[in-house]
Amino acid sequence: MTVALMNTNGPALVIGATGYIGRFVADACLDSGNTTYVLVTPGGKCPMRAATIEALREKGAIIIEGRVNGKEFIEQKLKEYGIEVVISVIGGHNILDQLPLIEAVKSVATVKRFLPSEFGHDIDKANPVEPGLTFYIEKRRVRRAIEAAGIPYTYICCNSIAGWPYFNNTHPSEVPPPLDHFQIYGDGNVRAYFVAGYDIGKLTIRAAYDPRASNKTVHFRPASNLVSLNEMASLWENKIGRNLPRTTLSEADLLSMAAENILPESIVASLTHDIFINGCQTNFNIDGHDEIEIGDLYPEVALRTINECFDDYITDLKVKENLEESLKEGVPAAMVERLPVPASCA
Repeated sequence: MTVALMNTNGPALVIGATGYIGRFVADACLDSGNTTYVLVTPGGKCPMRAATIEALREKGAIIIEGRVNGKEFIEQKLKEYGIEVVISVIGGHNILDQLPLIEAVKSVATVKRFLPSEFGHDIDKANPVEPGLTFYIEKRRVRRAIEAAGIPYTYICCNSIAGWPYFNNTHPSEVPPPLDHFQIYGDGNVRAYFVAGYDIGKLTIRAAYDPRASNKTVHFRPASNLVSLNEMASLWENKIGRNLPRTTLSEADLLSMAAENILPESIVASLTHDIFINGCQTNFNIDGHDEIEIGDLYPEVALRTINECFDDYITDLKVKENLEESLKEGVPAAMVERLPVPASCA
């Protein structure tokens, strides 16, 4: 399919902007100067979600209340506002709600690019155990529907979010890297790519309006952020100035947790197994005509490193101050309080 150069200021609709990655995407879209519409589900009592919506509104986002699976409603809004880019960042339990969204996008001539809710591994290359596999099969179903509809698309595969990867459904944004002990998966030597949320949002928007990214899978594989858990642990130990004990979750442990089929924890365990046992982020090459690495698109952009992201944890959570005070008072290092980070109400 040949796609014309896009108007870099064309209106965008972001769906799922109250989630962790969704907020970065919506902010980046607003920062780029594009007219940004944000679809939010009516109702909901989560204070964090309400605060996020209000912050986006104050920044210039135009809030639309509605449901992503309401085909007629979405089609009407796409036409009414002349939307050119649709970006879905909805949660995993709503993945198949994108099927009627695809039908709506297909019916509106103004839409020049659709980015479905990916923002993880390349689901056509990774093969986790159940229940993660079923989750990926649903995402593959969405991909195939987009391709069958002939909609220009971009699949964003940003791999892991910068932060310590917790296997038990604790989001990296919700707590700092460990302050008491490290949980290492496997031998801790399998490497993965870790990308800061800010960079995911910024480069997602650039790719969404870039004709070179049309009908392509865009991989985030920055060499500077390719690290193993053992390497991350050593880096964090250097930041906090002390060594932490390490315990191991073996392959059998992760498979056992996955087999319990307790959602969403078992999905997280199965994906953790795929990353740190199977090496699903690194066990393939990018060599297809329909895929590209983000660094090849934007070689001038320096992504934030894990080192810089860990510096943020030190600053924001004031870990250094807590450690110094505790050591002066003779409090055991493991008793340093883990300061809370507000959870995202996605």
